[in-house]
Amino acid sequence: MGGSGWIVRLAFLLALGLVLGSAEASLGDADPRYRTCVKECQTTGIIGENIISHCQKKGNDTSVGGSWYDQEQIYMQWKQLNCRADCRYFCMMQREGEHQSLGMTPVKYHGKWPFLRISVFQEPLSAALSATNLLMHFTGWISFYLLVKYKLPLRPQTKRTYYEYTSLWHIYAILSMNAWFWSSIFHTRDIDLTEKLDYSSAVALLGYSLILSLLRAFNVKDEATRVMFAAPILAFVTTHILYLNFYELDYGWNMKVCVVMAVVQLLTWAVWAGVTRHPSRLKIWTVVFGGALAMLLELYDFPPYMGYADAHSMWHASTIPLTYLWWSFIKDDAEFRTSTLIKKAK
Repeated sequence: MGGSGWIVRLAFLLALGLVLGSAEASLGDADPRYRTCVKECQTTGIIGENIISHCQKKGNDTSVGGSWYDQEQIYMQWKQLNCRADCRYFCMMQREGEHQSLGMTPVKYHGKWPFLRISVFQEPLSAALSATNLLMHFTGWISFYLLVKYKLPLRPQTKRTYYEYTSLWHIYAILSMNAWFWSSIFHTRDIDLTEKLDYSSAVALLGYSLILSLLRAFNVKDEATRVMFAAPILAFVTTHILYLNFYELDYGWNMKVCVVMAVVQLLTWAVWAGVTRHPSRLKIWTVVFGGALAMLLELYDFPPYMGYADAHSMWHASTIPLTYLWWSFIKDDAEFRTSTLIKKAK
């Protein structure tokens, strides 16, 4: 515990700071001139020299043939979503240009900094870094699979791996790739659906990661005991996801839930590594310490540099090397447990 005590204290301080600093106002979308601009744009489809094609009314609104769904209605809803998104973007750029000419600093709009778009990518750097994180988890998972399936010895009777947590890490990989996939989609196109899928996937990953950390720390191998460990957390995470999707997308409450789950699992891994003297404990502590420092980027926010790189995108960048190191630990743990169990069997 002595070697990991500083990590415990740091994680608690970061958790407190993140919870207290989770409330955030958006000054940009409260600006009456911005709101008027968006309203006029959605009505006319014109902002200065820009013509928003999605906001132009469709000339002949007749649909032929019947079906169980209304194709025209779906099409018009999609046009409306794109009209609103485009109007918000061009009005935001117009207001920020005015602010810049007056020497004013950028402000947030709808909870986000004013980013420069590239084609359909609303936050191109965050989208690209999210996709890179997805790739890192995929390559880490494949290398882990090849290790336990083909490089490490298998149990002679069942031909299954000696490592008791193989299936749990497979599920972790799938949830991780799913979370980063929806993160890249959300940063590409921010609409209600992609936002909810992004938040829900992140919560599911954090909840499962917490369960996995507890199962490994307490060396739970019996299936019935694993269910007992997981059931309360699964029930809470499921309820929380349903709350976000069907009752209220409460950003402040969601932030607190995610911070608590993240900090508890960081503490669990840090203390377990110190108590058990795991041979790869330095990798665990590096990931824990790096992850705690990366959380500071979510707390100490700053406007996007050159219109692209903000604190959140830098957080995405920081998780790339941490992901590589984390999968390296997972493979080390598989080799360590396999070696230990083979020695016991002999």
